[in-house]
Amino acid sequence: MSLSAVLLAASPSPSPSPSDSSTPAVPSLQDAQESATNAASWVEQNWSTWLAIGLRVLLILVIAAVLRMFVRRAITKLIDRMNRTAQAVDGTAIGGLLVNNERRRQRSQAIGSVLRSVASFIIMGTAALMVLGAFEINLAPLLASAGVAGVAIGFGARNLVTDFLSGVFMILEDQYGVGDTIDAGVASGEVIEVGLRVTKLRGDSGEIWYVRNGEVKRIGNLSQGWATAGVDVTVRASEDLDKVKRVLGEVAEKMSKEEPWNELLWSPIEVLGLDSVLLDSMIVRVSAKTMPGKSLTVERELRWRIKRAFDAADIRIVGGAAVVVTDEEAADPTAAVAAPSVFSNSDSPQAAAASPLVSTPAQRPAAK
Repeated sequence: MSLSAVLLAASPSPSPSPSDSSTPAVPSLQDAQESATNAASWVEQNWSTWLAIGLRVLLILVIAAVLRMFVRRAITKLIDRMNRTAQAVDGTAIGGLLVNNERRRQRSQAIGSVLRSVASFIIMGTAALMVLGAFEINLAPLLASAGVAGVAIGFGARNLVTDFLSGVFMILEDQYGVGDTIDAGVASGEVIEVGLRVTKLRGDSGEIWYVRNGEVKRIGNLSQGWATAGVDVTVRASEDLDKVKRVLGEVAEKMSKEEPWNELLWSPIEVLGLDSVLLDSMIVRVSAKTMPGKSLTVERELRWRIKRAFDAADIRIVGGAAVVVTDEEAADPTAAVAAPSVFSNSDSPQAAAASPLVSTPAQRPAAK
């Protein structure tokens, strides 16, 4: 019962009289004393209940705030420990290639933001429900309505939820990061930004792709571990294989000792042998392990050096259907010219015989 209801119930209603029915009754001093006494007694009876409810609400809010601060601090320390572990890995030979500062910063920032948001939502949501329960409010309809609303929002924003969950697991599993070159199926390129919903890629032509994390079914990371540089050299079938192998070995040895190729090459350049043999050509395969993302650079340089070395060693590189013209066989300029035809003369009997039958005599050429 509220205070206003108690005051209205305590105040005596004046009885109507025929004489003063038009003039309102003025409460007396005794009526005011009785109303104040009733209000004071109501407050005296219920102050302890309201004080207990207030203290309970205050205690809930204080505990929720302290717990939230403690959890957020623990998450921050966990993220800092992850960063220190990644910095320790940077001292190794492969660690500096797999993890860079920007990638580590974005990954730790995303993970910390997600964990802090989830922790704050759980703690503050539980505290709000406990506060409503302290006021003796029935939470069953509220929880039912929240459940129905959650299901409706889940069906309406299922793509958004899918993107968000895929981004969370992608970051937690460290599938790729800033600076990596990936093939996401729908697009490929260098990762320039990693988000919980969208990943930004820069393509080979400079375009920027916005790829939703929920649309990615497979990821091919081309920047982790090592890459393979392979070059196919096509020479004539009559070439000396020992000579070809010796020249390729010299090129590989020289390239492996020069900078910056000695850092990009993670294994010696190997001549794997004949990849295929045809009637007029054969293909020799050359391969090497390189730094991630540097295979194309190594292949271009290797082709350049092989071409120059083969020219110096008089080894001919062939490819496709090439026409060989020797000095002894001079090209005949009239070989491609067809012989003259009798049909080229419009007055010849052959041209007259091939003319249409429906043609008029004036149009038909006269036979000589």
